[in-house]
Amino acid sequence: MKIGGVDVNSPCEEVLILPRLQGDVVIKARAVMSMDEFDKLCPEPAPKKVLRAGGWQENKDDPNYKSQMETYGEQRWNYIALKSLEPSEIEWEKVDLGNPRTWQNWTEELTEAGFSSVEINRITVCVMQANALDESKLEKARDAFLRGPGEAPEKSSGPQTEPQNTPSGEPVKDSE
Repeated sequence: MKIGGVDVNSPCEEVLILPRLQGDVVIKARAVMSMDEFDKLCPEPAPKKVLRAGGWQENKDDPNYKSQMETYGEQRWNYIALKSLEPSEIEWEKVDLGNPRTWQNWTEELTEAGFSSVEINRITVCVMQANALDESKLEKARDAFLRGPGEAPEKSSGPQTEPQNTPSGEPVKDSE
């Protein structure tokens, strides 16, 4: 699909470069285009139903349900982070994308690999930027749109006619 001549079928990507003496570490994050795999591995918890006036109703105030939803939200975020970081080709030792119980280990593993908390926060921000439009991206896009395509100058800024003679007064070759 194209919109205004722009191909829109590629996901947003962000790159973060963390300097190291041995060589820079390049972190690539790509937007997660589908949550189908997550939905299969982690179905959303359903609240228990209670009998109230008017019939059976979902009890979303149940502390157990709230705890399950909190865990579900954390798993969702960890999945997004791990899937987004796949282009970085990180070789996880404590994380298995097929096992949701291991997903929360990604920050611990980065810490053990020697990343500081500030660097892990930068990686997290890189993942969030790849998966969301922040105000700076929207502002940049608006400015580019409002500027429009660059206009080609109608005429050259140089002389519009060919000189008939040179500064020495001699006729220009091939001018006569």
